Amino acid sequence: MNAMPNTPVEADQPVAFDPGAVTRWRPQSIDAIPGQTEIPLIGPGDVQPIIPGIDLWDSWPLAHEDGRTVEHHGRQYWFFLSAPIFPDPGQRHDHARIRLASLGPDGWRDHGNAMPDGFSPGSREWAGSAVLHDDGVSVSLLFTAAGRRDGPPSFEQRLFVARGALGAEGPGQWSSAQELVRAEVERYTIAAEASGKPGLIKAFRDPAWFVDPATGERHVLFTGSAGWSDHDYNGVVGIATLRGTDWVLSDPLVEAVGVNNELERAHVVVSGGHYYLFWSTQTRTFAPDSVKGPNGLYAMVAGSLSGPWRPVNGSGLVAGNPAAEPTQGYSWWVTGEGEVWSFIDHWGMQGRSFDAQPELLRAQFGGTPAPVFRLTFAGDSVTIAA
Repeated sequence: MNAMPNTPVEADQPVAFDPGAVTRWRPQSIDAIPGQTEIPLIGPGDVQPIIPGIDLWDSWPLAHEDGRTVEHHGRQYWFFLSAPIFPDPGQRHDHARIRLASLGPDGWRDHGNAMPDGFSPGSREWAGSAVLHDDGVSVSLLFTAAGRRDGPPSFEQRLFVARGALGAEGPGQWSSAQELVRAEVERYTIAAEASGKPGLIKAFRDPAWFVDPATGERHVLFTGSAGWSDHDYNGVVGIATLRGTDWVLSDPLVEAVGVNNELERAHVVVSGGHYYLFWSTQTRTFAPDSVKGPNGLYAMVAGSLSGPWRPVNGSGLVAGNPAAEPTQGYSWWVTGEGEVWSFIDHWGMQGRSFDAQPELLRAQFGGTPAPVFRLTFAGDSVTIAA
């Protein structure tokens, strides 16, 4: 099987589900270790826009089915969430489009919006992943459709795939977008809120492609919310599996009920025979009565995709923003080569606050890729490479 087949949405059906069987993330403490899990400070020389007049944030590469980053005619192709530069960068989420850029020996090239105007079924395009199938031509762009095209404002989130081809100028030629799979209330909350506060909305987003090298099965991981819990902080990592021509929801891999509301942009990297399940989260999305960690990249490790999963480094923290600049970066993505990409968020704050200096909302927002770093994998330990 080379290209992703037709994928009709799974029909609702009764499922046997035991929430107690899902791996729980219940850290006792989360402390960044300088030089091992603390990301170096971002400075003025790192804040280099690559597309004038455009803010960029969440990113992911066009990757092979086994996770390796594609190089096509000497270039890598990267997808970013993008928006025009607004006075308040928080407005970008209401205008997000997926942008395509490529990186080669001559630096970055802008290829414009990845999908045509009016193509997405949502009012905004949120994060996902992209895969070049084994035929070397067929491409699948998985993404989150937020809201509904021409509909009222909402935080509804649906998982979609667009099929295309890899041409001389990179991935494109997209066919119609098709919904992958829908939430069902026993395991996954249906994310369709009309309004909400940042960090507290429910999730069904961030589809991430993964082929299990042990079985050859194709999976999509996603950020979800526990359908069996009405706790305000009930984030989970969800998964769907391709069965024939249908994507079928499976039980969550990890849940953080009572700990954290958003295990964002979950994805799996296999290294040294271990499966590493990565996600990003923020201090503000930890429950008020829970242990809190820095804005950072977190992970669990297991011997197989089915688990059981153990927190990497004892707590789950792989790489966190330094205490001196807790919001300098976000949305970390680990490539198959072990490189970590993210974007520059509010950097160089030096302890200042937006309440006292609201102009910093714009002045200190990076909106561009952050310095890339590498990870060192050693069983249950994953640290920033020296």
